[in-house]
Amino acid sequence: MPRALTIAGSDSGGGAGIQADLKTFQMLGVFGMSALTAVTAQNTMGVQGIHDLPPDFVRQQIDSVASDIGIDAAKTGMLSQPEIIEAVVAAMKEHHIEKLVVDPVMVAKGGARLLVPAAERVLREQLLPIAYVVTPNIPEAEALLLRRIETVDDMRDAAKRICDMGAQRVIIKGGHLPGGSSIDILYDGTNVDELHADRIDTKNTHGTGCTFSSALTAWLARGVEFTMAVGRAKQFITAAIAGGISLGHGHGPTNHWALMEQQDTVTKQIWGHMDGELHEVNGNQ
Repeated sequence: MPRALTIAGSDSGGGAGIQADLKTFQMLGVFGMSALTAVTAQNTMGVQGIHDLPPDFVRQQIDSVASDIGIDAAKTGMLSQPEIIEAVVAAMKEHHIEKLVVDPVMVAKGGARLLVPAAERVLREQLLPIAYVVTPNIPEAEALLLRRIETVDDMRDAAKRICDMGAQRVIIKGGHLPGGSSIDILYDGTNVDELHADRIDTKNTHGTGCTFSSALTAWLARGVEFTMAVGRAKQFITAAIAGGISLGHGHGPTNHWALMEQQDTVTKQIWGHMDGELHEVNGNQ
């Protein structure tokens, strides 16, 4: 059984954070575990409150999981305090977690910075160098590099610069750039690739970053090769956005079982066609 750990905050609204991660792990056939870094009062309208957990307790959760169950891949989400980041880095090193997906949750949808300057510095200097892959969106990449990103060429350059900070691989998500399609930039330290998907016009996008990074973590935990894992994660999040759920009065959540619904529809169509053929054969006998 593949095992994946999410190290992130809790979303009381269920659309992002560890809730989104664990739903994604379950849908992709991975045993999901969690180490909470913060508890939030949150809904589709925004975040009303944040309570950070003590860094030593964050570390204790990771140690408990790693020493007993084991971890094939891990991901980080909301790490709002420098001491929490330092605790996570120390745990990843001690337990030799090689497949670490870093989702740098730094900027809220409204543009507000979620990390204090000291935490941003620790993230750059300590967490990025141990990351197997970093998955920023454009505002997060801008926060990491302290520079504007306005074109696909800017995204390519940004991916290389983030790799220069120590990360092995970088995926910059291009959903914030205007245009007819959504373009993600994938850089593996040598080659730059583009992932294209149709832009989906919807307000139900709460938790997209969490869901994509957890889907990638799940496929890596299952031993899938990196480029293929990225493609499958992209397929998962695209379906989740397209099938978004209209709950609440703000940005509704993505649909974590949308891909399975699509597969079920195809399966039903196939079985329906086969059933029709079978009736025809029996009728001719």
